[in-house]
Amino acid sequence: MSKSSNSRKKSPKTQPKSRRSGLWRLLFRITFLGLVVLAGWMVYLDAVVTSRFEGRRFEVPSRVYARPLELYDGASVSAAGLARELALAGYRAGDGVKVGTYQRNGGRFVISARSFVFPDGDEPQRRLSLVVNGDKVQSFSVLSGPKSPIVRLEPAQIGGIYPAHREDRVLVQLNEVPELLPKALMAIEDRDFYSHFGIAPLSIARAMVVNIKAGGIVQGGSTLTQQLVKNFFLTRDQTLARKGNEALMSILLELHYEKDDILETYLNEVYLGQAGVRSIHGFGLASQFFFGERLKNLEPHQIALLVGMVKGPSYYNPRRHPQRATARRNLVLDEMAKAGLLSEREADSAKAKPLDVSAKPSFTDNRYPAYIDLVRRHLARDYQQEDLQSEGLRIFTTLDPAVQHAAETAVSKTLPKLPKSDVLEAALVVTAKDTGEVLALVGGKDPDFAGFNRAVDAHRPMGSLIKPFIYLAALEQPEKYTLITPVKDQAFTLEFDDGQLWQPKNFDKQERGEVPLHLALSKSYNLPAVRVGLDVGIPKVQEKLRAFGVTKPISDYPAMLLGSVSLAPVDVAQLYQGLATSGFNTPLRTIREVTDAGNQPLSRYNLKVDQVADPAAVHLVQYVMQETMQEGTGRSAYYTLPERLTLAGKTGTTDDGRDSWFAGFSGDILAVAWVGRDDNGPTSLTGASGALPVWSAMMAQIPQHGFSPVMPDGVQYHWVDAEAQALTSENCQNARLMPFVTGSEPEAHTGCNGNFGGQIRNWFEGLFR
Repeated sequence: MSKSSNSRKKSPKTQPKSRRSGLWRLLFRITFLGLVVLAGWMVYLDAVVTSRFEGRRFEVPSRVYARPLELYDGASVSAAGLARELALAGYRAGDGVKVGTYQRNGGRFVISARSFVFPDGDEPQRRLSLVVNGDKVQSFSVLSGPKSPIVRLEPAQIGGIYPAHREDRVLVQLNEVPELLPKALMAIEDRDFYSHFGIAPLSIARAMVVNIKAGGIVQGGSTLTQQLVKNFFLTRDQTLARKGNEALMSILLELHYEKDDILETYLNEVYLGQAGVRSIHGFGLASQFFFGERLKNLEPHQIALLVGMVKGPSYYNPRRHPQRATARRNLVLDEMAKAGLLSEREADSAKAKPLDVSAKPSFTDNRYPAYIDLVRRHLARDYQQEDLQSEGLRIFTTLDPAVQHAAETAVSKTLPKLPKSDVLEAALVVTAKDTGEVLALVGGKDPDFAGFNRAVDAHRPMGSLIKPFIYLAALEQPEKYTLITPVKDQAFTLEFDDGQLWQPKNFDKQERGEVPLHLALSKSYNLPAVRVGLDVGIPKVQEKLRAFGVTKPISDYPAMLLGSVSLAPVDVAQLYQGLATSGFNTPLRTIREVTDAGNQPLSRYNLKVDQVADPAAVHLVQYVMQETMQEGTGRSAYYTLPERLTLAGKTGTTDDGRDSWFAGFSGDILAVAWVGRDDNGPTSLTGASGALPVWSAMMAQIPQHGFSPVMPDGVQYHWVDAEAQALTSENCQNARLMPFVTGSEPEAHTGCNGNFGGQIRNWFEGLFR
C-alpha cells in the first residue's frame, strides 16, 4: 500500500468523535430553532391573550324588558293576572318574606319585591300587601321598605338580542358575589389558585399518568386559569397541542394580570347550561336561570349546586337529572365543610334542603318572538346590529304582559272554532289608543313560533277597512256631504281606456236604491263607497291614506276603493290609530327608553302627534263606527262583550273570504285582527265571522273603559229624520241624534209624520216654551 493511499485513511478514533460532534451541532441547531419557534409562538400567544383580555372581554346581549307593573289602590289587574306577571318576572310562590317570593291567599297578596334600577331612578326593595277584588287593587300598603303610594315591580325580561355565537351572561363584579362562592369554587376546582403561576405541575403529572394508562385523555389537571383559557381562547378539542397552548397561555395570563381579575373573568365566562340555542355563561345568569334569584341572594345549598355543575353542566342539569345534581351538590357541601367554609351542622342542614330550582327558567330565549321582531325593526332605525348584540343595552318596551296573554289566548282558543281552522292563520296587533304604544303582538296561531311574522310581514288586501277613509275624505266637504246625505246603492259599469269593464257589486249582491251615508258605512255597502270615492276623487282618498300612515305605493285604479291596497296588520293599526285619536297621527312605538349597561340614557322615545285630518270630520266617522258596532256589521261583538262597553270598529272582507279583518277600539285600546290562509286561498269567512270573534275574545279579557269621544269645536248634534232630510223632534218615530259639522245640518224641519203620540207631546211642550 502506498504512502499516499494511507494518508487518505482516517483514524478509527476520530470517526466517532466527528460523528458525535455533528450530532451535537444538529441537536443544538434543532434546539435553537425550536426555541426561536417557541419564542415566536409565545409572542403570538401573548398578543392573543393581551388583546382579547384587555379589549372587550365579553359580548353582552341587549336585555329587552316589558313595561313594569305599577301597584296602587285602584290599579286595574286581576288576581290571576297579577300571579302570572309575578311568575313572568321570576317571582316564586313562597312565604312572601324572602326577596323574590310572594304569598297568595285568594285575592290577598304579600309580595317581597326586588329592587330594580329604572332609567329614571332606583326602585328599592320593599315588602307589599294588597287585595285584588273585582279586577282592582285595594288595601295597598308597604309593610317594609320606603313608603310609597305607588310601587313599580321589576319588569319581566321578555327577551334579548344575542351575539352570533348565542352566548348569554349577566356580568358580575367580584365584590358583588357572595363571599362563599369563590371560596367554594376554589375548594372544588383549584385549591392552590392564589399560589400557582397558571398551571399546577403536580396536578398535571397526576392526570398525565392516568391518561397514559387509559390510552387517552380522561382526566384533567387544569387550574381555574387553564379552564378560563380553554373557554376564553381555545376550542374544546382534547389534543396534546391544545393542552400545550393552554398551559403556555395560562402562564402568560398570570404574568400580565392579577389573580382577582382572572377569577372575576372566570365567574363570568364559565359555561353552566343551555336554553335552546342560547348558552348560559357565568354564575350571574345561572343564578337567575336556575333559581330565579340574583346571585347575591343565593344560599349555601344553591351556591354548592352551581359550583358542582362546573364539572358537567348537562350531566348535572338539575331540571333533567335531579338525583345526580343532588348527589353532586351534597359532595360539594362536604368538601366545603372539609375546607372549613361551612360547619358540619351547616353542611348537613344544606344537604337536607331541596334543590330549590325553579320549575321553569326565569326567562327563555325570547318569550314573544313576534313582538321582539318588531322591537328589533324599530331599534334598527337608531342602532347598529353589532352594538345591539354586544354592548349590554337595556331596552324598555311597551309590551303589556296581561294584554299579550289575552291576545295569545284569544287567537289560540278562537281559531279552532272557525270553519276549516286547520288551514287558517291569524295575526293580532293591540295598541294603547291615545299613545300608539304597542301593547301586544301575535304573529300566528302558534305565538311561540319564531318564524314568519304575519302581524308585520303578511301584506294582504285591506278590503272594507278602507271605507272610513273614503267617507272621511267626503265628510271634509260638509257643504256637500253629511251623515244623512243620500248615496246611491246602485250597480254601474266603468269602462277603461283598454276596453276592459269593471262592475263592482255589494257583498250580498243586492241593491237598495238610495241610502243615507251613515247607513252605507255602518252596513259596509260597496256600491255607495265606490260612488262616493269616485266623486271625491281617488287622489283625495290616496292623500288621506298617506296622511294616516300608509307609506307603500297605492294603486290609481278604482279597485283601490274596495280595499285592493295591501297592508300588514301593524300597518292597519297605524292607519286606525289616527281615527281613534280624532285625526291626530300617533306613530306606533314599541320602545320607551334605551340605556347602556351602566343605566346611562341613550334614547327616549317620546310621544309624537301630528294632526292629519279635521277633527270634526273624524268625529262624524267615529259616530258611524260606533253605529257599526251597535247596529251594523260589528254587532255580533256584543255576544261576547258587555253592551255597556261603547266600542267603535269596522269589518273588512276581501273576495272569496280570502282575508277576514276587524279593526276597532274602546276608550283605552285599539286592536286589529286578521284571519286567513297563508296560501291566499278562499275561506267561508267574513270580517264579522272570522276576525271579529278573535278581536272580541281578546277585548273581553281586558278591563277597560268604553269609547267616549270628546266633541270637537265645530260639531253640533241635532235630532234629524234622515229619510226626510230634515230636522225633527226627539220623540218622533224616525228621529236620530246625529253630529253635524256646524252649518251643515238640514235647514228644513219636519213633524212626526202622523205619529199621534209624538204630536201630542210636541203640542204640550210648545205650551210651556
